Amino acid sequence: MTHIITFVAAAPEIAPAPSALAELLGQHGGVIRSETILTPGKACEYQIETDFSLQQIQQLRHALHPYRIDLFQTSAQNRSKKLLLADMDSTIVVGETLDELSDHAGVKDEVARITARAMNGEMDFHEALASRVALLENLPESALQQTAAQIRLMSGAVDFISGLKKKGTTTVLVTGGFTYFAKDIAAQAGFDFVHGNQLDIKDGHLTGRVIPPVLDKQAKLSFLQDYAAKLGLSPDETMAIGDGANDLPMLEAAGLGIGYHPKPLLQEKLINVILYNDLSAALYTQGTPI
Repeated sequence: MTHIITFVAAAPEIAPAPSALAELLGQHGGVIRSETILTPGKACEYQIETDFSLQQIQQLRHALHPYRIDLFQTSAQNRSKKLLLADMDSTIVVGETLDELSDHAGVKDEVARITARAMNGEMDFHEALASRVALLENLPESALQQTAAQIRLMSGAVDFISGLKKKGTTTVLVTGGFTYFAKDIAAQAGFDFVHGNQLDIKDGHLTGRVIPPVLDKQAKLSFLQDYAAKLGLSPDETMAIGDGANDLPMLEAAGLGIGYHPKPLLQEKLINVILYNDLSAALYTQGTPI
């Protein structure tokens, strides 16, 4: 099967010439059929007869580290994806919204430690979510409003989503975070659909509970499968992007799963990750010049 290797430079001023990148592929056993310059000095791609293993991709990534270059390997078939599912926290938005909310309760450090353990796969997601939300009991709803006003979209998020939608891709935001924030974020970034968890709020204060059912890693996977079925798509026509352990099943099931500045667990398991560029770099996997 023919594959595409795409190189995207975060720092074009120090990036090697395309000829040097082609030579690097050859040194690792890549049999090149063609070269395409997507954005001069920024991104290029090679059609190859080679299906690099995860270990080989990691070796290539290590070699490119001094030049701040991300690389992707995608199949030449069904390259233009028709469905995207994206995580929210630390992917579409900067930071973790629950951590920021907890600052208003004076427990940010404790909540952030639990978040980090959960995102690294060191703690059950349900347990981590319940523990963190319990610390917010009696927090006034005004803290949610203040937190929402402070949330910032990740660099490249709008370009990424708009670029996909121009190609006819259905875009879905799925988060283990909360719809209180996610609905506004989805609207700002341009998503078609949004799904998240719901905080229990009574008399203007958080109760310290999440309204079931809880959207977890299995739910993210189910949403990917359900949307694909509704749209009549094969798995190869889907893509997903996220940063933590809660995203892994969805990322592994998608035709193209991308780890965005991923936690170590994801970086060890995924062929495609963005380490240096912003979210718009993912558009190059679709053969789209930016």
